[in-house]
Amino acid sequence: MSVPATRRVALLTLGCARNEVDSEELAARLAADGWELTDDSDQADVVMVNTCGFVEAAKQESVDTLLAAADTGAKVVAAGCMAERYGNQLAESLPEADAVLSFDDYPEISARLQAILNGASPDAHVPRDRRELLPITPVARPAAAAIVPGHGDRDAEGLPAHLKVLRKRLTGGPVAHVKIASGCDRRCTFCAIPSFRGAFVSRRPEDILAEAAWLASEGVGEISLVSENTTSYGKDLGEQGLLDRLIRDLAAIDGVERVRASYLQPAELRPSLVKTIAATPGVAPYFDLSFQHASESVLRRMRRFGSVESFLQLCEQIRGFAPEAGIRTNVIVGFPGETEEEFGELLEFLTEARLDAVGVFGYSDEDGTEAANLPGKLDEDVIAERVEIVSELVDDIAAQRAADRIGQEVRVLVELIEEDEDGETVIEGRAAHQAPEVDGTTTLVGDVDGLKPGDFVTATVVDSLGVDIVAKVETSAHE
Repeated sequence: MSVPATRRVALLTLGCARNEVDSEELAARLAADGWELTDDSDQADVVMVNTCGFVEAAKQESVDTLLAAADTGAKVVAAGCMAERYGNQLAESLPEADAVLSFDDYPEISARLQAILNGASPDAHVPRDRRELLPITPVARPAAAAIVPGHGDRDAEGLPAHLKVLRKRLTGGPVAHVKIASGCDRRCTFCAIPSFRGAFVSRRPEDILAEAAWLASEGVGEISLVSENTTSYGKDLGEQGLLDRLIRDLAAIDGVERVRASYLQPAELRPSLVKTIAATPGVAPYFDLSFQHASESVLRRMRRFGSVESFLQLCEQIRGFAPEAGIRTNVIVGFPGETEEEFGELLEFLTEARLDAVGVFGYSDEDGTEAANLPGKLDEDVIAERVEIVSELVDDIAAQRAADRIGQEVRVLVELIEEDEDGETVIEGRAAHQAPEVDGTTTLVGDVDGLKPGDFVTATVVDSLGVDIVAKVETSAHE
């Protein structure tokens, strides 16, 4: 196989933080084999799009990005969730793509792209349920040979942990996501993710710690832990409470100033883990809770657990450990059969829980899910009306929560320094209750001279605007 002196690949990432981690593993594999990574698709020999296949809007964005890539004249490759989920179906409907790759192609990604560059037209895979690739029994999964994106070389036994870090950063900045597990064993009726991401499997703690230490050496100060279901971490490794220990060990790494855990399942959130997140120095007292709804009957139809009462008790427990903790969630409005009474229960919960941020989604059918065949589908205009009602409510509550923080002391990670249209310097960052990209931001004022991205600084909240806050830095607060 002929290999040109210079091979350029543009790697475009769509979707969630987990996809970002997968892309950085792909980037490391490609760079190790001599590929030059570029941000300019017009200058690339190959444009690889790491697609998202979660909801209809994300799928459309993936298709649009692939079509735009085809206009560059480069070879176009579809990878990621949408490619895995639809395989040959996507290839047939999108001839503009030169190849549609599976997760199983990732370990040999360089050879795959080289073959495509040389004119090969590989057959796209036939979609399959990736849950079947791993044993039913969780403890048997770590030894299985299935490819799990974002986990590096899982079969590289015998190597020191630091040699198994398989990652190349595609973006700079002081924040990085670290995948601690992949897949999900839950059977939520609205979600197709387990079918193409597979059954739940944890990464080994030593591999995670080695990756975090490497990121810290690259200037990362905040580590954000991601997975499909973070609270299941360790169930396949045979050690109860392993996530608690992992979080504490991560916070102790030199250079890691803040650890943040996301994608927490309320039904699996043990009191010890609540305390670990809320009270461990160096860990953000931040709870990204997957409530999805609050009506017990709707949750049962979703094949989930909980109720208004139990969810409020959880919020109270969290604030008992850390009164200033940030709590966010996502909710689905208009699930099949959702009555006015059940919708009212959701409003009741959101009103009483006073969460810091809420993502609101109107229900829509997803291919291959049980909910797509449930009776009692609501009209689209009813769903849209309910989405608007919930959105207005949670926006007001989030603004109130931000205003309530006036007078509080916050520790802010500086992320952006720029000039506004009037030529004034604006410094933005995030406090502990604000996660990257999904929550509000903090604008720093006061003694801000000398601050740079990556700095952590203590400040006092003096104002708010919606979910965003303004915090004043005193001279003595510089670290």
